[in-house]
Amino acid sequence: MAQSSHETEIKLEMADAKTARRLLLAAGFRVSRPRVFEVNTVFDTPELSHRQAATLLRVREAGGTGTVTYKGPPVTGRHKSREELEVELADAAAMAAILGRLGFQPTWRYEKYRTEFRQPRRAGIAMLDETPIGVYLELEGTAPWIDRTARRLGFRETDYNTGSYGSLYREWCGRRGRKAGDMVFLAMINQLGSEV
Repeated sequence: MAQSSHETEIKLEMADAKTARRLLLAAGFRVSRPRVFEVNTVFDTPELSHRQAATLLRVREAGGTGTVTYKGPPVTGRHKSREELEVELADAAAMAAILGRLGFQPTWRYEKYRTEFRQPRRAGIAMLDETPIGVYLELEGTAPWIDRTARRLGFRETDYNTGSYGSLYREWCGRRGRKAGDMVFLAMINQLGSEV
């Protein structure tokens, strides 16, 4: 059965994962899902109609679990808010094959390590994402919860980032004069190694 929701979130850039964990624990958060490696594959039509419409079709593999996710066009203000439909998969590779048969193609792959944190008796969730382009803290919940939590962690509204990992990665590559490919750890290590 599909999980349907309307997600509201922001990203906060962190200096490193250790600092982020320390801030979260000091604010009363506890690990609700231990650190797991994720491989995310974004699918689109040959004409890139999802990218043009600012929607997303993604297959994720994380810790032996697969999910397929559709995200609607975002309403961006102080926070990013959008429809999200998600289904757990028994076989992510089979889902990718089905999408291929339906005319979708993989257009971008990105990896990250994610640790999820929650506060007791609170509805919001903090997700610590360690990516090849940096460490981000994603706060997802109601807009008031996000604002209160960000302030409690020492951030201001000017620190909020509502971009996707795709847009953050393209900006990161643009600042370095690099061609954007997949955002995967091994490729990034090879790319950065040539700069040293």
